[in-house]
Amino acid sequence: MTRPPILARAESHGMRLTGQRRVIAEVLEAADDHPDTETVHARAAAVDPAISVATVYRTVKLFEEAGILERREFGDGRARWEDAEREHHDHLIDVQTGEVIEFCDPEIEALQERIARRLGYELRGHRLELFGVRRP
Repeated sequence: MTRPPILARAESHGMRLTGQRRVIAEVLEAADDHPDTETVHARAAAVDPAISVATVYRTVKLFEEAGILERREFGDGRARWEDAEREHHDHLIDVQTGEVIEFCDPEIEALQERIARRLGYELRGHRLELFGVRRP
């Protein structure tokens, strides 16, 4: 199943989409990483130099409040962003380089379901973030 673009979801929430917000949405849609707000700003400003970092902060916050973006914290003190409607995945963060690797492991998914069930719960969601260093 393909997810609707960020712009379409913003429009469906009744957001006023200025040209600058459209650029920011397009930058976020094109991201294949987990950009922080400053990175989103740099990418958006490369398209429209008039976009301020304050506009980017306001826009990502608006998208977050609408459930379009999710904030991620990977231990480096920076809020990073990813599309809230991406397929489920977990993260492995290299603490030396900051690289974020997305993965999905059926064994881990099944284990989490079993643990929740054993404790008397039906799992509705989860986030798994592993922090490590590359082995020599």
